[in-house]
Order: sequence, then structure tokens, then C-alpha cells
Amino acid sequence: MTEITLLDGSIGQELVKRSGDRATPLWSTRVMIDHPHHVFDTHRDYFDAGATIATANTYALHHNRLARVGIEDQLPALVDTALEQAVRARDAHGSGRVAGALGPLLASYRPDLQPPVDEAKRQYGALVDRMKDRVDLFLIETVSSLLEAEGALTGTQGCGKPVWISFTVMDDDGTHLRSGEPLGDAAGIVDRFDPEAILVNCSRPEAVPAALDIIAPMGKPFGAYANGFTAIASDFLKEAPTVDVLEQRTDLTPERYADMAMGWLDQGATIIGGCCEVGPAHIAELARRLRTDGYTIV
Repeated sequence: MTEITLLDGSIGQELVKRSGDRATPLWSTRVMIDHPHHVFDTHRDYFDAGATIATANTYALHHNRLARVGIEDQLPALVDTALEQAVRARDAHGSGRVAGALGPLLASYRPDLQPPVDEAKRQYGALVDRMKDRVDLFLIETVSSLLEAEGALTGTQGCGKPVWISFTVMDDDGTHLRSGEPLGDAAGIVDRFDPEAILVNCSRPEAVPAALDIIAPMGKPFGAYANGFTAIASDFLKEAPTVDVLEQRTDLTPERYADMAMGWLDQGATIIGGCCEVGPAHIAELARRLRTDGYTIV
């Protein structure tokens, strides 16, 4: 039967939860500085749940985010820590892959802040050069505009590793990016840069089916990993937000999430997992359902 890649779930939000500390604009980076063992434990728990990919805690490791609190000089060491914990967890598990996460350069869900392509290429390229020898693939995440996609893909060109790109769509309309641009317009960028897979992430799971219908004809392996937020609150779209302004859904049980994600497979998806507020229990239920239905997890 069909082979399915099972991603992990939330990394940043899971780390904040496990720390029990007050949320800061540094998000999961602050947790990694103060409690690096939580990073290893989180990756381990996802592998134990059935995931085959550890998404390194590098999503928010960008110069400008660290510069806000005067620790931009720690960027290389923090990248090293994130990769070390992911690799350790993979090696302890005995199988799996490590994905180098590349998040938005300035802020999630803020296409208005995306720098020009040349600047994005420089910033992403520096991160890619630092990570490429220790990851199995790069995962460009939460892309909210065509410009953001172009900048990130330009920065990963020639890296020698598979590159996957994942778009975030409007929660009430899975056919449009957060920028308001039609998701279908990404087809030209996909043709130009030729990423190995196209995904949808950090959107409500209810918005995913419409998005999958659009990316399915783009000729690449595709899939989704949705979030468990009620919505993206307006306060989170301000400068240097903290995640405590985002509300977790109470209705998105592992069983309900799995029901929706299994439907994505019916649309042809071969890569599924979870994003913010989708934890190890959700991934374990997905793994169980996949095996029960005769899928092979790879």
C-alpha cells in the first residue's frame, strides 16, 4: 500500500509547554537556552510516537529575532544546539531523518515584513550553509506570500539537500495565502525552483482540504500538517508578540485530528504530521491509524 511520511508535531509550542516558563518573544529559543534537555526529549517522544522526521528547533533562529534582546552573537551556537539535540534523538531512536526548519525571517503570518529577495537569499543562505552537513533535508515553513517563497527558495538553491516548502493559508479560505494571494499562483515558483515536496502548515485543519486540491496538480509529493489554534489573534500580528495570545483549541483531540488527516490521504497526500498545538499524542494516534489502514510509514 501507499508509503506515508509521518512528520512530527509541534516543536516550538511543545517546548514552551514543557518548560512551564512565561512566554517571551524568543519563543522556543528561550526554552532551548534555559532547558536544552527539553529539545532532545521532545524529538525523542515524537520518534517514539511513530514520526520518522525530527524537525530541528531552528524555525525562529534568525539574526533579527535574537538582536531584539542583544544575543545575535549566539546564533551559531544556538543552531548547533538545535541540530545536536535532533541528531541525538534520531541516533538514539536508531532511524529517521532530521529536517532543518527555515521559518520566516521576521515574523510568522506577516507577509508585509518580508525583505527583498536578495536580502532573504543572504540570510537564508547563511543558515543553510551552517546546517547542510548535519540535516537530511530542509523544510521551509509557514510561507505566507509568494515573495517569501521566492526568497527562501533562492536561499536554498544549490544546497545539495532536498528542499520542501510549506505554505500557510487563510484559516477561513484554504485557497489563499495569508498575504491574500491565490495559493495557485505558487505553481510558477514551484516550476522555477523545483522543490521536492509541497506542503501546507500552520493553518486550521478545516482549511487544508481546499489547499490540497490546489497543490495536488503541481506535480510534486504533497501533504499537510495543521495547527491547533482557534485562530491567529490580531495581537500576535504586532511587533515581538508572545504565544500566550494564541488560544489552543479544546476540541482537537488526537482522534479528531487523525480523522481529518486521514482524509488528506484520500486526496493524494503522502506527507502528514502536525504543527503548533498538535503534540505527541496526536502523532501516536496518526501512526496507529496509518498502520491499521495498511499504510507503510517511511
